[in-house]
Amino acid sequence: MPARRQAPRSAELFPTGGVHLWPSGGTSTTYVHDRGHLVYAARGVLSVHTESGISMIPANRVGWTPAGFSHYHRAHGNTDMRILFLPASLSRLMPTHPAVLTASGLAREAFLTLTTNRRQTAAMNRVRRVLVDELHDAPEQPLHLPEPSDDRLQAIARLLHENPADNATLAQLARQSGASARTLSRLFHDELGMTFYEWRTQLRIYHALVLLAAGHDATRVANACGWANPSHFITAFTNLIGTTPGRYRAGYG
Repeated sequence: MPARRQAPRSAELFPTGGVHLWPSGGTSTTYVHDRGHLVYAARGVLSVHTESGISMIPANRVGWTPAGFSHYHRAHGNTDMRILFLPASLSRLMPTHPAVLTASGLAREAFLTLTTNRRQTAAMNRVRRVLVDELHDAPEQPLHLPEPSDDRLQAIARLLHENPADNATLAQLARQSGASARTLSRLFHDELGMTFYEWRTQLRIYHALVLLAAGHDATRVANACGWANPSHFITAFTNLIGTTPGRYRAGYG
């Protein structure tokens, strides 16, 4: 959970949602809502932190947090955060866990309309349903970085969050954690649903998004996140985000 809260520069909120304008590094308090909510970054990058992990919300994605999940938001770069609360009748169409979903052009326009319009009209209700229909059909994106609960995996996670450029193998990390590489491999699969190398790649992309939002170029970001060859970083980033780091940094989405 965040060490301190940094208030948004401005906010315009109403019962169904609204806008927060966050400075870079802005962090909300920790909330538990009785309604599920969607967040979208019209500018900048958001991260949503829950007990199940960290969801990265770049500008071409939408984040979903179901009701009852303790969470907070953090801005990376000056961020125009849009938030939309859903009634139970629409929340049931969304995942039962925190998720990141592709934002189509239609979904983005619907989100912007719903978060800048206070009117609760039949037309707005139809727009809200169109948005949920779009997101219901959208595939979940591998931008939710699960956080481990096992002490041995937590030790590895701390090391790699502090130094995402660490290229130690799982066997080398195992010697520091007090478990065998085979045990750690099984724990990553059973607890997090992915291999160690898949998890580390997602962690590095998370840090890459933060650095790109701060204005660093792709070569510097690649080196800081553990890629010796920038072209390998560009490939990994494009596979997850859907665009190159250069286009993303220039304001893609």
